Amino acid sequence: MREPWPNLRELLERVAVGEITPDEAQDVLRRLPFGDLGFARIDHHRWIRTGLAEAVYGPGKTPDQCAAIIAGFLSSPISSPVVLTRADERQVAAALKSNPGGRVFNSTVVWNAQPCRAAEVVIVSAGTGDLMVAEECQATLTAYGYDPKVITDVGVAGLHRLLVVADQLQDVDAIVVIAGMEGTLPAVIGGLTAAPIIAVPTSVGYGSSLRGHTALLGMLASCAQGITVMGIDNGFGAACAVARLAARIELRAATVDKYMPLDGT
Repeated sequence: MREPWPNLRELLERVAVGEITPDEAQDVLRRLPFGDLGFARIDHHRWIRTGLAEAVYGPGKTPDQCAAIIAGFLSSPISSPVVLTRADERQVAAALKSNPGGRVFNSTVVWNAQPCRAAEVVIVSAGTGDLMVAEECQATLTAYGYDPKVITDVGVAGLHRLLVVADQLQDVDAIVVIAGMEGTLPAVIGGLTAAPIIAVPTSVGYGSSLRGHTALLGMLASCAQGITVMGIDNGFGAACAVARLAARIELRAATVDKYMPLDGT
């Protein structure tokens, strides 16, 4: 298997200085934008287009299909994070056997985690029952180079538990708040901090929680301004929302630093 390129820019830079020939670069690019496995067409180019790589969604796939798709991504000419989500034990075992080196977060597995990024992200879950969604979010953020702090079991039924950690929510770049039941926690945290909040309703709850729909509607109706709400149990989507936001901020900051005179004028 050929070694993947860390990024497309490096490939173009090495062509520009003559380290590789245009024909060699063309051979690399020929394997883009997607790979056809017969049963799946895997999108190598998405990482270049959006800065977010295509994920492998476990449900509905056989263990062998999961393993083959991951192998296809890992053989891409462009090195990107690879994430297997919502996988069962057999899918995880098959994927790791064919593709060693994955880091397991319960039902999510990550390969090729990106270099560490500077943005500080906190994941807050209301209850222990929300941890599977929190772990999916944590795994996906880790794949994109973030090292999120996870705060668990601070739901509003015991508000004193949240107030103890309130200081940890102040000087951060983004907060993912995960809650089921009536979905109140994001609104409470939204009144305590200026950080952007991505709220994730979960299907955890009794009776009229309606498998997460009550929490979803509660979050959408929140009186705390500016809360972004994901779909039910979508920890993966919340992590991607944070990655999109943080990546643009980092890019703009890097551009300012590049063109700012050393004397600050």
